[in-house]
Amino acid sequence: MHIKEFDYDLPPELIAQYPVEKRDHSRLMVLHRKSKAIEHRSFFHITDYLNKGDVLVLNDARVIPARLTGRKQSGGTTEVLLLKHLANGSPRESTWHCLINASKRTKIHSKIFFNQSLTAEVMEEGEEGFTLTFTGEGNVEDVLERIGITPLPPYIKRCNGSEDGLSDRDRYQTVFARSKGAVAAPTAGLHFTSALLDRIAQKGVQVVFLTLQVGWGTFQPVRVERIEEHRMYAEDYAVDSSAAEILNDARRRGGRIISVGTTTTRLLESVVSGDGTVKPGRGSTDLFIYPGYSFKAIDCLITNFHVPQSTLVMLVAAFAGRECILNAYHEAIQEGYRFYSYGDAMMIM
Repeated sequence: MHIKEFDYDLPPELIAQYPVEKRDHSRLMVLHRKSKAIEHRSFFHITDYLNKGDVLVLNDARVIPARLTGRKQSGGTTEVLLLKHLANGSPRESTWHCLINASKRTKIHSKIFFNQSLTAEVMEEGEEGFTLTFTGEGNVEDVLERIGITPLPPYIKRCNGSEDGLSDRDRYQTVFARSKGAVAAPTAGLHFTSALLDRIAQKGVQVVFLTLQVGWGTFQPVRVERIEEHRMYAEDYAVDSSAAEILNDARRRGGRIISVGTTTTRLLESVVSGDGTVKPGRGSTDLFIYPGYSFKAIDCLITNFHVPQSTLVMLVAAFAGRECILNAYHEAIQEGYRFYSYGDAMMIM
């Protein structure tokens, strides 16, 4: 398939720069796959579409403050993005896989200074970034947590030194986030509040948590014309045995598996066998889902509205049908829905 088959025109003013004041007061488009019917609701109405015996599946990955601004030994400003934790030599030493944005080429064994208590040495360069070892006074992980900035997607604009970053630390994070390691939020989960999750549980819907550590690759554009040639970045996952048991029991009883987000969907489809059984365990996945894929793990999908020509819009097109999704996106634009990470939501049934 050609990448242009997943394009659409979005007015820039519909790209949400900030979340709505109350998480569950974002808008909700409900898309019925068979009839192609569309309903326009508020997200807190999601309970109207959930039934006793269903299982709601959420990604509990926690976004780390992965953006750091430092200076080279030459004095030049350098931005570092933490991608993946590799090892701890001691509480005062931590090694990460990173991206580096600097005006001049980064040299191996050069140093980057962040503040008086944190320094990084560039250990090696790979095809997809650098290995940096951070050292400092006290616990390095605590320092990184304190001085780091939330790594927002490139389409969300912030002014340097603004107070928005403090708000983003809270709002670009789900209320159920607990497994540190992601550099991008599982954004479909941003609409849920603790109270809404309680109401969902009271309906007899089981809520389970899995972990897929969302990487920066989720924002990388597809750079090939034939989408079949695209390769995804691998991301680490964890599915515990109790979650797998709940999902498999629901499937045996005829309950629906409702996946919250494209990350949860990719994880579930990565650990399901041909007969629909979910297997617990840890690993990594680079599963790329696009039209023609046969879903085995999920029945419904809750998601946001995604960037044109992205792997995310390809996934939802695989689930609902390309024309159906593009028609729904066109209606969302006509209705003034807010798009992307801080935008509104869609439930595909």
